[in-house]
Amino acid sequence: MRVASLYRYPVKGLSPEPLTSAALSPGGYFPGDRLFAIENGPSGFDPAEPVHQPKIKYLMLMRNESLARLRTRHDDAGGELTISQEGREVLRISPHSPEGHDRLSAFFEGFMPEELRGRPRLLAAPEGYRFTDSRSGFVSIINLASVADLAARMGAEIDPLRFRGNVMVEDLPAWAENDLVGRELEGPGGLRLSVIKRIERCAATNVDPTTGARDLQIPKALLQGYGHVDCGIYCRVLAGGVIAKGARLEIAAVAQVAPAGIP
Repeated sequence: MRVASLYRYPVKGLSPEPLTSAALSPGGYFPGDRLFAIENGPSGFDPAEPVHQPKIKYLMLMRNESLARLRTRHDDAGGELTISQEGREVLRISPHSPEGHDRLSAFFEGFMPEELRGRPRLLAAPEGYRFTDSRSGFVSIINLASVADLAARMGAEIDPLRFRGNVMVEDLPAWAENDLVGRELEGPGGLRLSVIKRIERCAATNVDPTTGARDLQIPKALLQGYGHVDCGIYCRVLAGGVIAKGARLEIAAVAQVAPAGIP
């Protein structure tokens, strides 16, 4: 399969940032991905003892489609987080300062007051933790052929960004990724990924990632068309390497086990 595009989502539920390459580390998460979340009222998350929380405790597209109207950028070098709306910057903060937290809370209190269960508060992931939907959501891969097949079945255009994946791939038959669980993928520089599970889809995929309109019923279409609600796969990084647009990922050969009595 060929890597068509790469994305990270610095803030859970908010917009993607396209990348040209990403350095993956053994056992690590996709770089710069889900570094922050915005709790919708007290979530119980403790950065000193981080425990995976249900996504409903945070602002998210499944329930808060208005988030799709915002564009977010995180500057790794300067550490600033910016939010734009309709092409205009509306907030620029340091996400690690008390003042930045207060300004972000005030912005969301004004932006979506009727959707809040309490004070919206920015949370930063401690080392070794990310605000992923799945406890094992290290690196997600979306097969563009599967998205195209679903779109043809539904008779509608489907932006692959609805599935909020890190790695978009092509040159793989539609839905072939579903058979890769338990297999390994090999990439440039010795990169090795273990495919650990399929990704079950929720109502967040019903939201247009540009307009915020809840205009399709993706999980329902998946279930009716294919008998499951899966689109994409989660992988764990076994051996590190740099993945880039245009790079190829090969499916590792299955080890052959010799019959009993044959060395």
